[in-house]
Amino acid sequence: MEFQRDGGIARIFLNRPQKVNALDSAMLDALAAAFAKAGDEGVRVVVLAGRGNAFCGGADVRELEALDAESARAFITRVHRACEAARKLPVPVVARLHGAVIGAGLELAAACDLRIAATGTRFAMPEVRLGIPSVVEAALLPRLMGAGRAAWLVLTGEPIDAARAYDWGLVEEVCPEADLDRTVARALDSLMAGDAAALRMQKELLQAWQELPLAASVALSIERFSQAYTISRAKASKEH
Repeated sequence: MEFQRDGGIARIFLNRPQKVNALDSAMLDALAAAFAKAGDEGVRVVVLAGRGNAFCGGADVRELEALDAESARAFITRVHRACEAARKLPVPVVARLHGAVIGAGLELAAACDLRIAATGTRFAMPEVRLGIPSVVEAALLPRLMGAGRAAWLVLTGEPIDAARAYDWGLVEEVCPEADLDRTVARALDSLMAGDAAALRMQKELLQAWQELPLAASVALSIERFSQAYTISRAKASKEH
C-alpha cells in the first residue's frame, strides 16, 4: 500500500502491480489502515487508485483457494472492513479506475463516493464462476445501478466495458486513459471548491439517504442544515 498527502488531498495506491493489485489479507489490513490515516482533519478529499496496469484484479486467488469455512468468514470480513473504511471516511473518496476492476476490487470501487474510469476499463463480478456468491459491499451495486443491472453482473459473471458501466450508472465519468489524471484533477478541483465542513455533512447525508428511512433522512438533514449555520456564524465571528 502506498499513501501520499498533498495539502488537503490524500492519495492511496493499491501497490501490488505484479499481482494485478489482487487483495490478500495483508493488503486489506493495510488498506483499512491507510483509510484511517486519511481521516485526519486536514484531509478534504481522498483518491483511491491502483499502480500498474489495473486498478484491482479482485481477491487473491491463492488465498481464496486455501480458505475453509472459518477462514473464509475472516477473509471476507476483512474485505468488508476495507470497504467500510472508505464509506466511513468523513470526506469524499474518488476512485481512479483503469485496466480491470474485478470482484472485491469492484466492491471497493462501489464503496467510494465517485468513480472515474478510463475507456479501456473492464468491470466484472465473476464470483459465481468460482463457486462463491458476490457478497459484502456488492450490496451497494443495486443502489448504484438498479436491481436488474446489478443482477446481470453478479449472476452472469460477464464483464462490461466502461461505456456500459457509465450508461448503467456504475461510474460517473469516462475518459481516455491519457486524460485520466487530468479528469480526476478536475473533479478534485470541484470538490476542493466546496466548504470543508459542508462537504463532510453532505457525505454523511448521502449515506443517510441510502440507509435510513425517508423521515429519518429528512430529520437528519434539518439538523445538519441548522448546524451549518452555527458553524458559519462561528467562523464569521473569528474572522472579525
